Amino acid sequence: MATRSSPSGGRRAGRKAARRALRRRAAVVAAAAGAGPGGAMEGGGNSKGTGLGGLFGAGGVGYSHADLAGVPLTGMSPLSPYLNLDPRYLVQDTDEFILPTGANKTRGRFELAFFTIGGCCMTGAAFGALNGLRLGLKETQNMAWSKPRNVQILNMVTRQGALWANTLGSLALLYSAFGVIIEKTRGAEDDLNTIAAGTLTGMLYKSTGGVRGIARGGIAGLTLTGLYALYNNWEHMKGSIARQSL
Repeated sequence: MATRSSPSGGRRAGRKAARRALRRRAAVVAAAAGAGPGGAMEGGGNSKGTGLGGLFGAGGVGYSHADLAGVPLTGMSPLSPYLNLDPRYLVQDTDEFILPTGANKTRGRFELAFFTIGGCCMTGAAFGALNGLRLGLKETQNMAWSKPRNVQILNMVTRQGALWANTLGSLALLYSAFGVIIEKTRGAEDDLNTIAAGTLTGMLYKSTGGVRGIARGGIAGLTLTGLYALYNNWEHMKGSIARQSL
């Protein structure tokens, strides 16, 4: 009467067979690394099994356990001796980002323009909403809390939010456009582009107010961008002054 083998017994037998095959392959690889060209023939009838190197057609020199033991594997677990691969090539000590030829690691004005315009629009909307809430509460302070008062406050919030978002968004759009044009024209990126873009933005934004409006807008843009450039280079200026005083 035939007896059926249990699944666990079949799995144990499979694992034992796999371990025996791995031991035979390890013996062949060790013999090939230690004995040279003739070492593979000393492994008996298992001369065909050369590990993963045979699967990929690797006919080069393998790495023995002694070679792998002397290689520092920082942040990695020891590799399998059946891999015909130098683990030193797996150590990552450079940047993982591949940049086009001549590209900078920092974003230019055109890339920053989208962030600048969107950030200014969101900032203007938030500030306008708070200002509209303040004005709405001030104008309806003599009214009782009711639906008409809530509607009036909500209208003031949305009106002020849209107004400030439109204003700051327009300024950011003009500033970014002037900055990109000046950068492409001069072929350089420095604080002079920032100051020139801010001055032209103020002049164009206030151009409807006549000559005086253009002058006031240009002075305002020049002042704001000049302060920003001064803040941006403050540490560099302090270092230069300190070196000159020595």
